[in-house]
Amino acid sequence: MHLPRRSMLPIMLAIALLSLVAAIFLGVVDLPAADVLAVLSGKGSPEAQSIILDIRLPRIVTGVLAGIQFAVAGLLLQTITRNPLADPSLMGVSQGATLTVTLFLLFTVYIFNPGENTVAELPIAWLPVAGLAGGMIAGGIIYMLAFRLELSPLRITLCGVAIGAILHALAVGLIAGWGSARIEIILEWLSGSLYARTWDHALFLLPFTVVGLLILPLIYRPLILLQFDAQVARSFGISYRRQFSVVLLVSCALAASAVGAVGPIVFVGLVVPHLARFLAGRHFPLVLPLTVVLGAIFVTLGDLIGRLVGQAEEVPIGVVTAIAGVPVLLALLRKIP
Repeated sequence: MHLPRRSMLPIMLAIALLSLVAAIFLGVVDLPAADVLAVLSGKGSPEAQSIILDIRLPRIVTGVLAGIQFAVAGLLLQTITRNPLADPSLMGVSQGATLTVTLFLLFTVYIFNPGENTVAELPIAWLPVAGLAGGMIAGGIIYMLAFRLELSPLRITLCGVAIGAILHALAVGLIAGWGSARIEIILEWLSGSLYARTWDHALFLLPFTVVGLLILPLIYRPLILLQFDAQVARSFGISYRRQFSVVLLVSCALAASAVGAVGPIVFVGLVVPHLARFLAGRHFPLVLPLTVVLGAIFVTLGDLIGRLVGQAEEVPIGVVTAIAGVPVLLALLRKIP
């Protein structure tokens, strides 16, 4: 017996809640459930409070926000480009953020402070801002190129692939040429990780998540029409270029800020929208909320698995999502003519 499509959202919300509870109670340090409950009730030992309030909760909240942003950005990009394989890397956002983070660390650490050689002294607090700036600049460059060539989904895709490849090559070349032990922090960031994420990272992402979710109802109708050709969309009375630009800006802002905070966590923006469509069936109004919830679940469970499997040497979440996303991607490729 198939479950009604409308019941999928409550079910996914329940799974999301269970995932959050599991992520709070489980981790590298084995805390008794009573200690965790004591901390959540405002009591508990200083050690337990430090583990729950300063380590687990910040990374969980940061992961939830980043997962939502990656998933929604992927859905928006797949819709307006009409490309089922679109994700934030398609627009060069991830590659642009990677390049700016590499340049930022190269200039601030290697050139201006060449005598220091420890990860602790890297200016990592500014990495989210550097990544956000790079991602937005990359998206802007691609948009301007496509705009000059008469904006279309195909040109957006081709420009994104080309510019993304160039930015990625430049970043890899800088990293290879750096040749220093200090590239450890860059490599960790490139893998996509929630390690050592603090409340500052969560607060950095929160405005983007809130504003992005508030905008979604306003662009819902244009988003539906942008799935069609420009002439068809215009026949319904919308400004195709303006609405396309707005949706593209929202998706780039969500993706760039998420990449800046946690690195390019792969497959979230690609796989989650397809899972949401599968669960929603023909009920398109369910796709957006399901994408939001599934994005949170995907990242929360991915981070939890990485922590439990790797223990002290935790597996970066980007590795977990890549392994989990490959089977789904292969199944998707079989459906594409």
